[in-house]
Amino acid sequence: MEPIVQTEKLNHVYSAGTPFQHAALVDVDFTAYQGEYLGVIGHTGSGKSTLIQHLNGLLKPTSGRVLVEGKDIWENKAATRQARFRVGLVFQYPEYQLFEETVYKDISFGPKNMGLDEAEINRRVREAAAFVGLPDSVLEQSPFELSGGQKRRVAIAGVIAMEPAVLILDEPTAGLDPVGVEQILGNIRDYHKAKNATIIIVSHSMEEMARTVDRLVVVNDGRIPFSGTPRDVFAHGDELEQMGLGVPRMTRVFHRLKAMGVDVDPSVYTIGQAKSAILDALNRKGAL
Repeated sequence: MEPIVQTEKLNHVYSAGTPFQHAALVDVDFTAYQGEYLGVIGHTGSGKSTLIQHLNGLLKPTSGRVLVEGKDIWENKAATRQARFRVGLVFQYPEYQLFEETVYKDISFGPKNMGLDEAEINRRVREAAAFVGLPDSVLEQSPFELSGGQKRRVAIAGVIAMEPAVLILDEPTAGLDPVGVEQILGNIRDYHKAKNATIIIVSHSMEEMARTVDRLVVVNDGRIPFSGTPRDVFAHGDELEQMGLGVPRMTRVFHRLKAMGVDVDPSVYTIGQAKSAILDALNRKGAL
């Protein structure tokens, strides 16, 4: 797979030279690949939000480089502007940023800034609305008449309408009920499949990440201690717990079984894997 977004020895210091100086990122080497579904996980204050704000140029590095499609995004103003269109960022609770008088105008804000013609803007607005499950009838309504879940969809559609190669979502399911969570995750999956886009989801929910992503990057104290498949990362259950990151409940059960001397794979994180691990253990004991 080709790298699409990278950081090289990325450092970010807040309030440099003051008593409040704080290193939020320390020599971070991060890579997201073309077309992958990536999870970034870390507790509050770990540096994960600072990291993603560097990926589309909202923050400028104290030192180090950010590359989008191999190009340093701070090389010149044109490169920075291009990076902001190629890498779309949906903040936590993005519905608070809606401001236009109709849903259509809100979704079209980004494409208009890209200088596209009306026909292309119209195509993108309607396609983005469809991706997030909003019917055409909603487009002429005020976004402020919609439910919380629908407002969230409008905000996500506004970023999708720019057709970014990389879509970053910061806690996209925060505050939603279980049905809303599944719907939003389904919408994001649809965009991922249709556009072969790179998806980066930021969360502190291990359960959600375990079910959703292909690869996980753990951020802690401004560094990346672990990255890999969910199975690889959850194998570090004890260290993750020490970082304040609860591993999935299923993983916790199997770590406990292993600690009690049961010969099972402790990196289990789904019910299907749990069933297989138990059957394998029983087979090894000759109990089946």
